[in-house]
Amino acid sequence: MPCSVPPATTTSRLRTPSVTTAVPLAAAATAPAGAAAAPPPTYAVQPVAAAGSGLSENSAAAIAYITIIPAILLLVIEPYNKMPFVRFHAFQSIGLTVVWFALWIVITMLRVVLHFIPLIGLLFLLVDLGICVGMFIVWLIAIMKASKGEWYKLPFVGDFAEKQARS
Repeated sequence: MPCSVPPATTTSRLRTPSVTTAVPLAAAATAPAGAAAAPPPTYAVQPVAAAGSGLSENSAAAIAYITIIPAILLLVIEPYNKMPFVRFHAFQSIGLTVVWFALWIVITMLRVVLHFIPLIGLLFLLVDLGICVGMFIVWLIAIMKASKGEWYKLPFVGDFAEKQARS
């Protein structure tokens, strides 16, 4: 009685029921001895391509303005710390934060020293509001300019940031 061979399948099961291995689709076709080597077999599931290279320079520069933490991280992380455009906006973001913090300290000290004058609290409330709105507008402008790829220098900190970015 002749032996029958089961037809070829595209997958075969190993002894463990949860693991399957892929078998080449071209495994059934074998080249005769002496013929040129066939191209490598194709598999049913192609390997996943490598991920992209990360953020673009414009995106990284705009993200640097979100808080001081991304600005510091972009100055430390390998591909971004070598890009002058990203370094410029990261240093400018840090400078903007330092200027805002210094203004806040000065206003707070003035408020404490002058607290005995009547209605001075109302004046400082208006000054605080004006500084916050002004800094918010400058922050938005810086984010928009960075996302468009512009080297927009802010007053007081722009020259420092440019010198640090180009060094």
